[in-house]
Amino acid sequence: MRRTTDGTSRGMTVRARILALTLLLTGLTLAIAGGTAYVLQLGRVDQGIDASLRRTTEEFSSYAGDAAARGGASADPKQLIYGGMVREVPGTNEGMIGFVGERLEYTMPSGVPLADDPDLVAHLTAQLDAAAGSGQGRIASFTTATTEYRYALVPLRVGGVGVGALVVAFDRTAEHASVDETFRTYALVSVAAFAVLAAVGWLLSGRLLKPVRQLRETAEQISETDLSGRIDVRGNDDLSDLARTFNAMLARLEDAFTSQRRLLDDAGHELRTPITIVRGHLELMDPTDAQDAAATKELALSELDRMHRLADDLVMLARSEQPDFVQPAPTALGLLLDNVLDQARQLGDRRWRVDERLEADAAVDSQRLTQAMLQLAANAVKFSEDGSTVAIGSGLRGDRLHLWVRDEGIGIAPEQRERIFDRFARAPGEAGRREGAGLGLAIVAAIAEAHRGAVRVDSHPGAGSIFILDLPAVAVQTHVAEEPDADDDRAGRP
Repeated sequence: MRRTTDGTSRGMTVRARILALTLLLTGLTLAIAGGTAYVLQLGRVDQGIDASLRRTTEEFSSYAGDAAARGGASADPKQLIYGGMVREVPGTNEGMIGFVGERLEYTMPSGVPLADDPDLVAHLTAQLDAAAGSGQGRIASFTTATTEYRYALVPLRVGGVGVGALVVAFDRTAEHASVDETFRTYALVSVAAFAVLAAVGWLLSGRLLKPVRQLRETAEQISETDLSGRIDVRGNDDLSDLARTFNAMLARLEDAFTSQRRLLDDAGHELRTPITIVRGHLELMDPTDAQDAAATKELALSELDRMHRLADDLVMLARSEQPDFVQPAPTALGLLLDNVLDQARQLGDRRWRVDERLEADAAVDSQRLTQAMLQLAANAVKFSEDGSTVAIGSGLRGDRLHLWVRDEGIGIAPEQRERIFDRFARAPGEAGRREGAGLGLAIVAAIAEAHRGAVRVDSHPGAGSIFILDLPAVAVQTHVAEEPDADDDRAGRP
């Protein structure tokens, strides 16, 4: 038994179980095949013995009958028994003896010395009367202390009277010995093959299950602070695919844990700042000074509102990882854009324009897209001057649906365009503007990704930016477009 990392006992490994099952099935196959062949071969040997005994019985009966007919009642039993014996040539494990009356008279000098086994002689003597009375030969088996015999006892009758018998017998044990020897060799070869199979199977199963072993070892090394372990994958079989899938899972987990740690660190930093500000002002506040108390109260409420918005944004980002974050439904994109424009006008004193208005229905989550567009509009107001143009639009570009917000603000440097979508990231120059936690664009990116799309930005420092939600056009049904307003600005259409 092996021990797991938590100290509990572990049973047989998969490698050992597979090898044990393989060896068990192989052993049963060899045993069944060998045993069946052994029994069948012994049956063939016994069939050969009986066929030889029947042939000898028929030949002696025919010879003795003809000789007795010629000699009549005066035929000499000794001559008949002797003549029958000399006509046969016994095999290696075959012997013959002849009885005259109830006395053993003749013994075949070659073959098995049947007369040397007193138990057999006594048994055959006892069978003479029954055989003489019936006049029929019999084939039977008899086991003595020496061996097991398979014999044929053929009675000799002269003038209707039993006068002797011829006995032909095989040493059945000796006949089976050759079969036993063959299958002893088979058993030794099977054991050797079994041992070779066990060794080769152990090595091959180890190689085949190496990815599983590496998976276990890698999993044991992984902790919540270190998810960098990976399995070295070679090959293209199912186990290799399993290892690749496990590596991909580890990569996703590592990214998730890294993102979580970064989120917690950034959130902790963002939350500590307002808490420190409120605490500092409360410690310095003069309770007897009504003006100081009122200012401190206003500042504390402002910071608490900012903490509340931060908490709401964090909850929003956490929900964005759930499968039901967006719930697509048939949505009129023209009405969606009108709704965004109506709400965006309240964000600031800007010249609000529509670049392009797509008259179509599409399967999207209207609430989430409205939230994303308003967040982009709020960013456009934050980084542009009063009276400047902020435009929104929607349109089809091939098989993609584009929704965008364009401004004439300060723009974004090329090296900042990717990181601004990270959580708690702020573009340079934002610190001196309105307060924010740096989660707005991260939420926009999460909404785009939940629609299986992305958000990208095209910006020129000092000339403005355009943020585009690039989404797959799902179940889009276009309508006849309306004539745009005369003051619509189409110069910035993406």
